[in-house]
Amino acid sequence: MTSYEDGPGRPDAGTVAAPPPATSPAPPPVASPAASGRNTRPGGGAAGAGAADGPPAVPGTPARAAGDTAAAATAAASAARRDRAVWAAVRQGLVGPAEPVAGLLDVAGIRASAAALHAAFAEVTAPGTPVLHSFAVKAAPLVPVLRLLAAEGLGCEVASPGELALARAAGVPASHVVLDSPAKSEAELREALALGIAVNADNAEELSRLDSLVGGSSLVGGASGAPRGPLGIRVNPQVGGGSIAAMSTATGTSKFGVALRDEGARDWLVRAAVARPWLTRLHAHTGSQGIPLDLMVRGVRELYELAEEINAAAGERRITSLDLGGGLPVNFTSDQEHPSHRDYARALRSAVPGLFEGRYGLVTEFGRSLLAKHGTVLARVEYTKSSGGRPIAVTHAGAQLATRTVFAPDSWPLRVAAYDAAGRPRTGPEIAQDVAGPCCFAGDLVARERPLPLLASGDLVALLDTGAYYFSNHFAYNSLPRPAVYGFAEEAVAAEAAGDPEAAEAAGEPGETGAPARPDGTAAPDGTVTGGGRSASGGPGGDPADGGGRTAEAAPGGVRFALVRPAQRIDEIVAESGGDHREALLGL
Repeated sequence: MTSYEDGPGRPDAGTVAAPPPATSPAPPPVASPAASGRNTRPGGGAAGAGAADGPPAVPGTPARAAGDTAAAATAAASAARRDRAVWAAVRQGLVGPAEPVAGLLDVAGIRASAAALHAAFAEVTAPGTPVLHSFAVKAAPLVPVLRLLAAEGLGCEVASPGELALARAAGVPASHVVLDSPAKSEAELREALALGIAVNADNAEELSRLDSLVGGSSLVGGASGAPRGPLGIRVNPQVGGGSIAAMSTATGTSKFGVALRDEGARDWLVRAAVARPWLTRLHAHTGSQGIPLDLMVRGVRELYELAEEINAAAGERRITSLDLGGGLPVNFTSDQEHPSHRDYARALRSAVPGLFEGRYGLVTEFGRSLLAKHGTVLARVEYTKSSGGRPIAVTHAGAQLATRTVFAPDSWPLRVAAYDAAGRPRTGPEIAQDVAGPCCFAGDLVARERPLPLLASGDLVALLDTGAYYFSNHFAYNSLPRPAVYGFAEEAVAAEAAGDPEAAEAAGEPGETGAPARPDGTAAPDGTVTGGGRSASGGPGGDPADGGGRTAEAAPGGVRFALVRPAQRIDEIVAESGGDHREALLGL
């Protein structure tokens, strides 16, 4: 049992670093008649996703109606980009008989979400307030993704030495990195202090460890004896859980943080902060998927009130910044993003107005809400069959990629879109069918009795909303290889982002003359991948060092792909499984 006793303290001058401006604006959405959510309905219920879809619309409110219209247009544009990217991926051989599964990331969508996050908090925050939006690396531990987000003004929230190494490899500055974890070793703390990254201690024992480490002259930032980066402590506000117990981090018995409502804990936190001038930050994270907005807001309000109490007891502004955590839930039922970061920021301003007056620097740690909508797992249907009268499509995407969906489908339902072998949206009467993965257990199903146009061998299925925690967090069941991951951007948008308006104009608009027709008669995109074909490295043709080749010309409506992570090779699986040590156990 924790004994809440004080320890020694040292001076502190930690502050929150403001993020740099984004290097490129989010591109405008591409107009398209594509219907959001076509042939994608998740089955098996949506208790986890639907329980926290944000505040309901207010009938008759013009602002709400305008926002709904804009959200619908953005969702339709996202769906249209996805259709064009699927067609292009098939045409260029990124997915097919030899490469039966891949992950696709919509770069334009990611940039738009990053810009929307910045705008949401800028709208409610006093001018000049330092705000750092740090991306939860666990959601997509891919260096090119972290680099892209850094270019859009985001930092990184890390929770292990590996995640810290990824953030550093992406070039994220120490002032934009936050270290969380309930089990930081002394070596991890030493490294963090030496680098000057922010650290949130999880518990009283870790705080005592920091007491001794902060006293080390090599780990502080000068004559003042202050740490190089802000140091804080995580608080469990104990406001309750959401619809998914495993994602609820502010319950009465959560393993995270100092339990605020336990006997003596609040007084201990006040005394601990007053005794340590270097302890300048409080941190809380109420939960993730399945947590409703009002519960998230309650957790932040508890954090703010504790900061006010500490500062009053200290007689000065001791707590200078608040880390609000992340956890905004994602809607898995359509292409629309709701609740939005704007919904959350406005809810916070309404409930905790003092938070945005400029007296506290702010830090956020969003992950899933920034990436989920912009990722697609594309997998080939290898075989079809029937069992008990029910059609089954056997694909190459199952538990190794959609682990949570397979093992907890009610909490983590996924939409599934059907495409033909050429990558065109499949049409026809919807028939209830199972979509199965390749893993050797009966429950490896990503969709059960899902109404879809009847799938055939050679078709493709797309698992939507999988940009976070899916293809980037592999489950090595049956030693199945990790798939390749590609980022994509439409040629005109990519040229504009690179500052080449002539190339953007030459690229034209998707659906121009020469694009093949879809089965329903509408124009399909000419999805030429620049540097088409596959290189020996497994990525798009060209130099693998630059993430894919580029040609001098691009077809109208073209889609450019960049290799984010190559597919795992069989020899790499053998090496990771001890292949170089096969005789190791025979001599024991």
